[in-house]
Amino acid sequence: MDCTYRKPLKIHLVTSTESPEFTHLARALSQSSLVGLDAEWKPQRSHQSNFPRVSLLQLACQPGPRFNPESDESNASVVFLLDLSSIPLPSIWELLKELFVSPDILKLGFKFKQDLIYLSSTFCSQGCDIGFDRVEPYLDITSIYNHLHHKQLGRKLPKETKSLANICKELLDISLSKELQCSDWSNRPLTEEQKNYAAIDAHCLIEIFNIFQVKVAQKGNSCSSISELDSSNLDLGLKGILEKPDIGNKTVRFKLCEALDIIRATSYYSQCLPEGVVSRVSYLNTMPMDESLVKIVRKYGEKILLRECDKAPKTSKKKGRKRSSVIVDSREKRLDDIGDWQGPPPWDLSLGGDGYPKFLCDVMVEGLAKHLRCVGIDAATPRSKKPEPRELIDQTSKEKRVLLTRDAKLLRHQYLIKNQIYRVKSLLKNQQLLEVIEAFQLKISEDQLMSRCTKCNGRFIQKPLSTEEAVEAAKGFQRIPDCLFDKNLQFWQCMDCNQLYWEGRIKGVKWHLCLSYI
Repeated sequence: MDCTYRKPLKIHLVTSTESPEFTHLARALSQSSLVGLDAEWKPQRSHQSNFPRVSLLQLACQPGPRFNPESDESNASVVFLLDLSSIPLPSIWELLKELFVSPDILKLGFKFKQDLIYLSSTFCSQGCDIGFDRVEPYLDITSIYNHLHHKQLGRKLPKETKSLANICKELLDISLSKELQCSDWSNRPLTEEQKNYAAIDAHCLIEIFNIFQVKVAQKGNSCSSISELDSSNLDLGLKGILEKPDIGNKTVRFKLCEALDIIRATSYYSQCLPEGVVSRVSYLNTMPMDESLVKIVRKYGEKILLRECDKAPKTSKKKGRKRSSVIVDSREKRLDDIGDWQGPPPWDLSLGGDGYPKFLCDVMVEGLAKHLRCVGIDAATPRSKKPEPRELIDQTSKEKRVLLTRDAKLLRHQYLIKNQIYRVKSLLKNQQLLEVIEAFQLKISEDQLMSRCTKCNGRFIQKPLSTEEAVEAAKGFQRIPDCLFDKNLQFWQCMDCNQLYWEGRIKGVKWHLCLSYI
């Protein structure tokens, strides 16, 4: 997995409500004030009449200030993976329902509404008729990102929002690989790579929120200040709170929760509970949020509410008869067959080519381009960030390349550029590289390794630079580590983008690649 994550994570796979991991989960949730939510499911290739079944639910927990530091859960980096394929769903419905609406736990997500729709559908299909219809208090990472960039919260978000991977790179300086997002999450057992991917996807939400919380505290604009209560008001009993509406409205949540603890054991509960307050009679037995979280929730808190129209898959508005699923499956099978390479490639000498392999990697396999460049293969990327199929076809044809993609729809344009589109079947970049090498019978020699710039696909200058020349060449755009100055190294520079590479780094990569691909 191409992901650099600084903190070691404690990952617990929960496969049964009778397991120690489930007990650990319930205890961690009861003592957490912050939970990151995410879900995984098997991707659907075409329009289906039902929502996909969620296979895995990730819960990343951050303990509150009352957490016992000597306990096993003292590590804030604890993530639970709920295997929804193994656990009887009715047995955990109550726990998740209370988690989603608990006023003592702030839930974090990245566009979690779709996940909630699929999750609710999955539970309904397994005998939980109600499913889930809300998550609150909730805060979306896109809202956090907008606030950190001084955009006004509450406004309608632009249609094109940043991906979670881009936000993590910008705010946390980590590379969050999304290669496994489209893997088959219904297969069991899950691979270690899938477990790590799922855990990091949920835990990074908490990391991003922590940055937001610190910035809010530093700028002093976390929340409109809570009205001060004099000491006599704070010492009022339950009766005083309920009898004085002005004081009840000013009392902060954790004080009200203390009053509700008194109510819990009395028959007076249902009559005296203030309007709009959620009962703390909880399966989780949670503790109230600390004041800093209360302030953030009061000012920035959101909620997800599912309407009836959200609970059914959208039907196509196009008129005409529905195509038979047999015909659709047959067409997809033909597209898969077309995706198999049938040669010869456009660089073949018999077709007037120069004999040097050249590829164009679309946005779905952009990471593969860097791997191809590492072994000396000419691998370009689209000129624009979101190219239309016609642009890809034109670039492929003009530059006599083979278009590498995972998009089955692009194979429909095969008739326009015969033998110039190949559908990559592997998900991981290393496997994709081996697949392309085998499919096109590419010959990789040691001299080719690291002969191209991994950044722009350009060639290196033939003559290496000395340390002094490299320092001069790097001024203004690249920093050379001080530790290299005393090593008498040689440097190579890309002729196109001027990126510098040095000898030790290249040799290490070469040795690794020689073992892997030659």
